[in-house]
Amino acid sequence: MAEKEEILRKVVKGELKLHQIDNLTENIQEAVEIRRMFAEQISGASLKHLSQHSLDLEKAMKRNIENPIGTVQIPLGLAGPLQINGEYAQGDYYVPLATSEGALVASVNRGCSVTKAVGGATVRIIDDKMTRAPVIRTDSVTGALEIKEWIERHFIELKEAAESTTSHGKLLKIDPVVVVGRYVYPRFTFTTGDSMGMNMVTIATEKALEILTRETGAHVVALSSNLCVDKKPSAMNLIEGRGKTVVAEIIIPQEIVEKKLKTTVKAITEVNLAKNMIGSAISGSIGFNAHYANMIGALFLATGQDEAHIVEGSLGITTAEEEDGDLYFSVTLPDLPLATVGGGTSLETAQECLEIMGVYGGGNVKKFAEIVGATVLAGELSLMGALAAGHLARAHKDLGRG
Repeated sequence: MAEKEEILRKVVKGELKLHQIDNLTENIQEAVEIRRMFAEQISGASLKHLSQHSLDLEKAMKRNIENPIGTVQIPLGLAGPLQINGEYAQGDYYVPLATSEGALVASVNRGCSVTKAVGGATVRIIDDKMTRAPVIRTDSVTGALEIKEWIERHFIELKEAAESTTSHGKLLKIDPVVVVGRYVYPRFTFTTGDSMGMNMVTIATEKALEILTRETGAHVVALSSNLCVDKKPSAMNLIEGRGKTVVAEIIIPQEIVEKKLKTTVKAITEVNLAKNMIGSAISGSIGFNAHYANMIGALFLATGQDEAHIVEGSLGITTAEEEDGDLYFSVTLPDLPLATVGGGTSLETAQECLEIMGVYGGGNVKKFAEIVGATVLAGELSLMGALAAGHLARAHKDLGRG
């Protein structure tokens, strides 16, 4: 205990950095405890709940976290059964959702009930890719065009160099290659297997750039230029797609709309037009949907996805149309960066949540993508029904305020 107190004293006085504690203790758990004691001392807070966890923080420190002081906990609910008629996901699934928003799980669960009543949602993956786009500076616009043309002529060499860094990633194309003044922005596009692949494509792109700089003398300003577009809302990703591009659709007979959603087909289509289309347009929104972020966020937090990619995953367009008196309803998610291996998926709780859906490990990411798409459909459908029926405030009063 005396050694802990001495290390803590030095940290408080600024004689030791937080990361140096790891080298002065017998084990990681002791280092975690000292950092937590430091946080308590400087803040006056009691951090007893942060210390309650079953995660292996020593394992997590190798790839997931630095300077750990414990873990946070988010309530985890289960929605389902969600019936899916996918290419990879077929049958009934129960979906774990991590959220602190009352009414969300209940809402998704209601959407699952509607989906089950009509025999399931059809889900398909339209595209699958991950991108990295560096920025290159030249002396002039003439030089920028020369670099652009060089990249287009030497794709095979760049592809071979990029793919030499990975056994899973494949360079599909370098497109677009955008010129702005004397800067060049080439967008490298890869497939990445069951990994989300951001680190993979970064390393591969860097290797390809070694050839470009050696052969042309061009200067790489930054490995990421924001044309990727990573962890930001983007019209490019809405149009071009990134990660998995998924469409989920369903046709709901009029009587089921009225029985389960307590509204009409006409009311839902009008809400979709007025809210998701016109309302999004007048606000300058990039995504034309009601609340994809709710389902994407809850699923990403539960399954160890990169939480910053919730920004991308929430892009998308909802359509609602009357078809022979019934409701055609679909969600299009152009930008779902997902993984079933690597990164946060290796955390024990994330692994268990993926296992609930039967998608943990290699060979499962497309099945997972279809489950995500169907979950968003269920949640979106339920909220649109609640808005059309005028039930939104009541649901949040009953379920969100206790």
